Amino acid sequence: MEQRIGSSSQPLEGAGFDPAFIPGLTSPASGRTKDEEPEKEPEVAEAEDAEETEEAEGAEEAAPEPEEDAAEEDPAPEGGPVFEASDRRAKLVADHRGVRLSLDDQECEFRWDEIGAVETETARFGKRYTVTVHTPDRRWYPIEIEAPARSRFTEWDSQLDAVLDAYFEEDAG
Repeated sequence: MEQRIGSSSQPLEGAGFDPAFIPGLTSPASGRTKDEEPEKEPEVAEAEDAEETEEAEGAEEAAPEPEEDAAEEDPAPEGGPVFEASDRRAKLVADHRGVRLSLDDQECEFRWDEIGAVETETARFGKRYTVTVHTPDRRWYPIEIEAPARSRFTEWDSQLDAVLDAYFEEDAG
């Protein structure tokens, strides 16, 4: 009789092995400048420079005034509720634009129309505050933030509830 040694389960695929698996995560910006790019052949470099110039000219024509951009991007009511919590690794911001999660060098952002639910949980022991963002396509994105003291949990819950009440609209269907 033949027996296998080891686990019979298949390896998992997903965010633990491939960060690009999660929509909304952005890769960190490269620290490389244009001067540090590897040398290209002169013909290729000239063609790419010409393309970049054409794209820049087309973008200038199509781009609206900078003042209009700022007004469209940030239509926040003055003094609207904002929730921010962070520790040495993780950061959570919820405001008029949506919810933004950051862990080390990874970030993801959810607009309010992309969010199905927001759930909070506190650890029975310790000082970990967990916020989970659920999307309508049945995915969830948790983040754990270590609080300076357990007494901050109630304060954070009330601040997050104020933001959710102000900006999050549940479908009445």
